[in-house]
Amino acid sequence: MRFLHTSDWHLGRSFHRVNLLTAQRAFLDHLVETVRTRRVDAVLVAGDVYDRAVPPLAAVELFDDALHRLAGLGVPTVMISGNHDSARRLGVGSGLMGQAGIHLRTDPAACATPVVLRDAYGEVALYGLPYLEPALVKDEFGAARADHAHVLGAAMDRVRDDLAARPAGTRSVVLAHAFVTGGAPSDSERDITVGGVESVPAAVFEGVDYAALGHLHGCQTITDRVRYSGSPLAYSFSEERHRKSMWLVDLDAAGTVTAERLDCPVPRPLARLRGKLADLLADPAHDVHEEAWVEATLTDSARPHEPMARLAARFPHILSLAFEPEEGAARTLASYAQRLRGRSDQEIAEDFVAHVRPGRGVDDEERDVLRSALDEVRTDDALREVAG
Repeated sequence: MRFLHTSDWHLGRSFHRVNLLTAQRAFLDHLVETVRTRRVDAVLVAGDVYDRAVPPLAAVELFDDALHRLAGLGVPTVMISGNHDSARRLGVGSGLMGQAGIHLRTDPAACATPVVLRDAYGEVALYGLPYLEPALVKDEFGAARADHAHVLGAAMDRVRDDLAARPAGTRSVVLAHAFVTGGAPSDSERDITVGGVESVPAAVFEGVDYAALGHLHGCQTITDRVRYSGSPLAYSFSEERHRKSMWLVDLDAAGTVTAERLDCPVPRPLARLRGKLADLLADPAHDVHEEAWVEATLTDSARPHEPMARLAARFPHILSLAFEPEEGAARTLASYAQRLRGRSDQEIAEDFVAHVRPGRGVDDEERDVLRSALDEVRTDDALREVAG
């Protein structure tokens, strides 16, 4: 059986000030054409279909069009909600959609109820595990602790129990939205840390033939059977070196996995340039970046006159400008966003305490208080989304 594994579409998201709906439409055109020409048996979408719980109408229309086209090809699609999605909104109409071959899995309680497909070698059970917010699903799964490892482990126990009750030789695929240990993050994923921990071990997926993962935006192989497709488009300059793609996965009669990486359309390359303004304007090595989306970091000791306008004359698609003077003390001029890049909510909170209380950072007790407060805020946000 052949699957096309994709995730993290983030429909409705922009890149700095650039609207990406046209690029997202081009990606979905590419996906539908790939399904048709590569004789795909099922499409797997591992969460974060939308970029926010209440997406803009244009993003909903794009999603609706993609589902109609996939259903028109007669190719089943299995899709889970991610941490950016509203599980309740995404799941509206799932019963009716399932009759058309579009299987939305947004309810944690139904994670052990698979979509069962059949090929010449027998059945394949596809289990959709939507994003599991630990504090909200701990009781549902009877997990020992409200953290990612325990709730995902409990969900996978249910999957393995269901699989064990099926005919011998039944092959299995799991879709999940999580941060698996060994994966490489970027700046554009939302922090899902709970209790100071955000990752789960790859061993949690033991017993299934393939785990189609979403959440991390870089395409990567954790093991031969556990893979991230990554996002189809870049959503931050930290993804400059990403090769955006999907996995074409073949599952043979014995459950052996063969995966081929298929490139996605690139609307415009990314470039992160650093140096003095005069050098960026004159260096011929940057000719190749003149049509790219550019993030420029200037290292001049004094802020140049009208730097954005001058850079735009050479790089008309420049989107971001930061200042990091090379001289020691002047580094404080770096932008707020630059200083926060790559840092977790916990680290930012601890840095703030150290900043307002010079000479003494947080101790272990204070660190635990901050962690509990951040977990509570995250849980409250999730509860409001469920209630809304």
